[in-house]
Amino acid sequence: MNRMKSWTIRSVALAAFAASVVLAQSSSTTTPTPPTPAAQATQLVNQLTTLLDLTAGQQTAATTIFTTEFTALATLQTSLQTAQASFLTAVESNSLSSITSVATQIGNLTEQQLVAQGTADADFYAQLTSTQQTKYTTLKLGGIGGPGPGFGGPGGGPGPGGPPHH
Repeated sequence: MNRMKSWTIRSVALAAFAASVVLAQSSSTTTPTPPTPAAQATQLVNQLTTLLDLTAGQQTAATTIFTTEFTALATLQTSLQTAQASFLTAVESNSLSSITSVATQIGNLTEQQLVAQGTADADFYAQLTSTQQTKYTTLKLGGIGGPGPGFGGPGGGPGPGGPPHH
C-alpha cells in the first residue's frame, strides 16, 4: 500500500511538472499581439488626461490625433523593418548600389516617421491651454519619456524639434 501511494504521488508530481514545462514552452513561444493604434491612443490620452487635466473635448481631439499618428507609425514600422532586412541582404551581397538605394529608402521612411510624430505633437500642443502647455513642457523637460515616439511607443518621449513629444 505504501508503495502504491508513493508511486501515485510521483506520478502526479511528474504529470504536474510535465504540464508546467509544456505551458512554459507554449507561453514563451507565443508572441504577444501588439496593441492597436486606437488602444495605444486611448492609453496615451488617459495618461495625458491624468497629467494635464484634459477636458472632454481635448480628449476627443487627442484620441483622433494620436490614433492617426499611431496608425501611420505602425505602417511605417513594417516598411522600415522590411527595408532594414533588405539593407542587411545588400551588405551581405556586397552590393553598393543596393546599399545606397535601401539607405535612401530607410532615410525617407525615418523622415515620414518624424513628420507623423511632429504633426501629432503640434496638433496636440495646439489643443492645450497655455497653462497645460507650460505643464506639458515642464513634465517633458523633467524626464518623462525619452527619445522616440509617444508614451506607449518604443522609447517613449520627445521627438526632435518642436514641442515635446507626448
